[in-house]
Amino acid sequence: MAELTGLADDRALLGRTSTAERVSDILRSRIAEGYFPPGTRLSEDSIGGALGVSRNTLREAFRLLTHERLLVHELNRGVFVRVLTVEDVADIYRTRALVECAVVRGLGAPPYAVDGLAKAVADGQRAARESDWKGVSTANIHFHRELVALAGSARTDELMRSVFAELRLAFHVVDDPRRLHEPYLARNRQILQTLQAGERDEAEKLLAGYLDDSLQGLVEVYGRRVGDGSGGAG
Repeated sequence: MAELTGLADDRALLGRTSTAERVSDILRSRIAEGYFPPGTRLSEDSIGGALGVSRNTLREAFRLLTHERLLVHELNRGVFVRVLTVEDVADIYRTRALVECAVVRGLGAPPYAVDGLAKAVADGQRAARESDWKGVSTANIHFHRELVALAGSARTDELMRSVFAELRLAFHVVDDPRRLHEPYLARNRQILQTLQAGERDEAEKLLAGYLDDSLQGLVEVYGRRVGDGSGGAG
């Protein structure tokens, strides 16, 4: 399987300090990138062999990711990548609005360190020109991670890393990623330009509207996909 070949390539990242945390970091990234779509059963033997880690280490990594709501353990069936409900998606956006808007609101006096935001905007525009809508989605997530990073808080970064990974589970179920992501290329650029101009309050207002519209659009298409059973089974 291609995803297991990719995991074998990640084995070098473990080095000599293989830990459940490092394994969970790798699996979290792979889940977020869509190598293991929602509903996928994760094989202990295959993944443990690809990464070269013990069964106990892998089970601890699974436990950590289950705690982050990325995986679910089903009795007598195994461990699966979680399939989110519409209610999960709404809760993710409530968290995003609380945190992201607070970060922008709490920015001090300009200028702001927006180089990371600018790079994410450029990456998204380049991916769109190449019709790489998965790449657009990734750039969009990077934009919001960079936005959160403006708070300069390692705890907030860690919290939102898990939230954004959950969000990607919803994105992977959507059948028309261009329709979902393309409108937000311009809106990301507008927020960037507003912050570059030092207009913090206006940027927060744009962000709040952005998140409201994004939630509405995602719930509409996601609910249709999961509701008709085409989103996969966990």
